[in-house]
Amino acid sequence: MRFDNRKKIGIIGGGQLGRMLIQAAIDFDLTIKTLDPDSEAPCKYISHEFVNGSLKDYDTVVAFGQDCDIITIEIENVNIEALEALEKQGKAVFPQPSVLRIIQDKRVQKQFYAQQKLPTAEFILTDNQAHTRSFGDFLPAVHKLGQGGYDGKGVQVLRTPEDFPKAFDQPGVLEKMIDFEKELAVIVARNQDGETKTFPVVEMVFHPEANLVEYLFSPANIASEIEQKAEAIAIQTANSLGIIGLLAVEMFLTKEGEILINEVAPRPHNSGHQSIRANDVSQFEQHIRAILNLPLGSTKAHSKAAMVNLLGEEGYSGEAIYQGMDETLSVEGVHPFLYGKRFTKPFRKMGHITIIDQDFEKLKEKVIFVKEKLKVIAKNQGTD
Repeated sequence: MRFDNRKKIGIIGGGQLGRMLIQAAIDFDLTIKTLDPDSEAPCKYISHEFVNGSLKDYDTVVAFGQDCDIITIEIENVNIEALEALEKQGKAVFPQPSVLRIIQDKRVQKQFYAQQKLPTAEFILTDNQAHTRSFGDFLPAVHKLGQGGYDGKGVQVLRTPEDFPKAFDQPGVLEKMIDFEKELAVIVARNQDGETKTFPVVEMVFHPEANLVEYLFSPANIASEIEQKAEAIAIQTANSLGIIGLLAVEMFLTKEGEILINEVAPRPHNSGHQSIRANDVSQFEQHIRAILNLPLGSTKAHSKAAMVNLLGEEGYSGEAIYQGMDETLSVEGVHPFLYGKRFTKPFRKMGHITIIDQDFEKLKEKVIFVKEKLKVIAKNQGTD
């Protein structure tokens, strides 16, 4: 018998992804311990145990894992050496530190795709800004920090040599800019037995300023052969890495019908939030199943769905107020998920809204309505 609800799971990172993992773990009656540097992190009040500490400090992470049976993450920016030490002690660490070493550095990640013959955009490794300036003939391109970037941070678009002052003066990767038709994502789960399952391909729309997902549609409006190709690439990537847990694979669909991997994330991901309401199992339950080596659940969709990220409005910083929630909740098929963050600031992820409808045109109308009506503003900034 594999299932054992006496397992204690340690989650490194106490943000909204950890919060939703805990909500799924409650149904399995599992004990959850979380670590986060924010003393008021979203996981604090729903974890069985909460530790306030650095994710990057070796001693803190090693000490955190001592009484855990399984250790997982909700963010990649963690101390890998500490996770390796815990693994050597016999702790189950998923995703494995060896996988995190590949994914944590975008330079290594891109080289891995090339070595494994996984489709990705043409790229050049760069050492610093001066080195990057020598590749004027490669433009237009996107310059990414090798390490430390997330949610659109650590990314610069370089269209002409005049943009080189924006290039990073640290090790990075210069990727050929893709003239894409759509940005897609597939979340694939893989357990220790090697069983894999994918969630339906989603289509993402990015915020033009914040460079993070603004909203998405599930399933993506693409031909069945493109869908099958995207799912196959996601499974191939997960198997090549040997990952245990979830892998979110972000992709470009080119105007020629080619699928190229953009980036991957070894954890629950923004592109799977709608699965909580739209699918038989959510991405969060699937991650729990995978790291416990349980049979993976059905990812069948009950309905077409959309997910709208609820971001802090520009010009507002302070205690959050959710303006327009009453009007939003009056719409059938609208489900809010707030992340327990008391304070807002511009573009901070404060929650998301999942929208369900069998009719795609009605779904799009509801997305527009929610985006226009629901705003995260701040107390004492023009509103009481």
